[in-house]
Amino acid sequence: MPRGDQGSPSRRRGPRPRGAVRSALIEAGVELARSGGPEAVLLREVTRNVGVVPNAAYRHFPDRDGLLAAVRDEAVGNLARRMADGMSEVRAGPHTPTGARQRLRAVGHAYLEFARTEPGLFDTAFAVPDHPGGADTDERTPLGLLQAALDNLVDAGVLGPARRPNIEYPIWASVHGLAVLLRGPLRSLPEREKQRLEEQMLAFIAAAVS
Repeated sequence: MPRGDQGSPSRRRGPRPRGAVRSALIEAGVELARSGGPEAVLLREVTRNVGVVPNAAYRHFPDRDGLLAAVRDEAVGNLARRMADGMSEVRAGPHTPTGARQRLRAVGHAYLEFARTEPGLFDTAFAVPDHPGGADTDERTPLGLLQAALDNLVDAGVLGPARRPNIEYPIWASVHGLAVLLRGPLRSLPEREKQRLEEQMLAFIAAAVS
């Protein structure tokens, strides 16, 4: 007697391609980081969310730190894209004084906004020793975007060339420090007051590089 589901397509799925499993594990890790920060990125959780056996994770990552580093890279990429999008919205040319100033402000504003709206990913971006700028000046990284904005200021005649070397680090430290304070000791402040502090910080940086 024929079975009733003989003509229906099989529901069995073949093995996933190796790259697809790795991407799925990282994506699951990103979602865990988004809701719970770096501490939430655990091998057993990502494998459960993806629907693979726990040992499958070790085919792609040597340990939990390896997975966290990959998730960190994704978080850094999200932050960089947010900053790049802010810079691209500036209509004035990057080599004009107005455009250069606005691009630097867009970089800082996007950084602070990301910390405020994506706290889990923000924490994850700095969860391992490698900083999210890399050793070079890759403009696809947060540090590279800041460096590019400062180079625009030099080209536009706003920032003197003699003051340019390494000025990105005190600027980065100032913006990052405020982001951490607003999520830590200053977290109880009203949102309007937090935004006022952010604007003061950005104005302070703009004055410092003029």
